[in-house]
Amino acid sequence: MAGDCGPLLDSIEKSVQVIAEASSYVETIATISRALSEAFTDGHKLLACGNGGSAADAMHLTGEWVGRFVRDRKPYPAIALTADGTLLTCLGNDYGYENVFSRQVEGLGSPGDVLVVFSSSGNSENLIKAVETAKKMGLVTVAILGRDGGRTAGLAHHEIVVNAKTTARIQEAHMLILHLICEETERLLGHA
Repeated sequence: MAGDCGPLLDSIEKSVQVIAEASSYVETIATISRALSEAFTDGHKLLACGNGGSAADAMHLTGEWVGRFVRDRKPYPAIALTADGTLLTCLGNDYGYENVFSRQVEGLGSPGDVLVVFSSSGNSENLIKAVETAKKMGLVTVAILGRDGGRTAGLAHHEIVVNAKTTARIQEAHMLILHLICEETERLLGHA
């Protein structure tokens, strides 16, 4: 090999280890998938949010439902609370950044909907407030977290905490979890 590829190989090894731990989340993934399948079947919607790379995960998740994951099928209602830059800056300016997601949950959420939050640290105040607001309103809440789950740990109805310290490794595992939730939910909906 040309050059020193040791650090790259080390990163690959660490990624494989973190992703391999996803098998320990399989029961929770199945539970989340059942909740989402039931919500869609009953005419409810999915809301998702996160910050930074986790915002991209939220948009990816909702895109899989309005679009498709594997097979062509009817679209399901899913909204990324991270996708509208004008709305985010309006809410941040008028209500504070800590309220940019909870305010949207109040305006867009209904009892029986599902809110999924993504966070590699679990310490974002805007996500904590979104989960708290959603629970008060009767939404099913899901937190997909990293590290030790931070201050969000224990707040949602369902949670997965990827026990890793590096944001990149956590986000790689979050992507797998996101895809597994889509795969199992589609199967439960009869689209597999």
